[in-house]
Amino acid sequence: LKLANKYRPESKAEKKKRLLAEAKAKAEGKEVKKVKPNVVKYGLNHVTALIENNNVRFVLIAHDVDPIELVVWLPTLCQKKGIPYAIIKGKNRLGQVVGKKTATVIAFQNVAPEDKAQLARLSGIAKEQYNDRAEYWRKTWGGLKFGKKTRDRLDIERKAFEKEQASRVKLR
Repeated sequence: LKLANKYRPESKAEKKKRLLAEAKAKAEGKEVKKVKPNVVKYGLNHVTALIENNNVRFVLIAHDVDPIELVVWLPTLCQKKGIPYAIIKGKNRLGQVVGKKTATVIAFQNVAPEDKAQLARLSGIAKEQYNDRAEYWRKTWGGLKFGKKTRDRLDIERKAFEKEQASRVKLR
């Protein structure tokens, strides 16, 4: 979150100050290049659109979103697009970064050159902990415990297989 705090969205006063400076420079006849500051993007719909267009470098998802169905599909989308993501404790912590009470998801789109190494390090850690372990989590989700009906069906199939193997041995 230290890196995210560097890229907080600008306040209304800061934006007004930046736009007035651009207008003043334009009025003096100077060539003004409109450059928006690098900030974290937030909001589920906005971040989803950015992910779908591959315009995101790193995504942070809150763990305590209610209802969870709002963000449960987001790791799969990040996985599909190859975007590193991490699940972070507390939507209120993400909200503090963007100046709101809570935020379900934030994303880094661009960072300054001096912070690219730090973002790459965080992305590598997140990729190792989340993206690359998706298959493991998919296979072990639920503790690999089957329900009674499934256990009974598997027992019947196993017994039928053993009976067939025994009959094959007798035929030889």
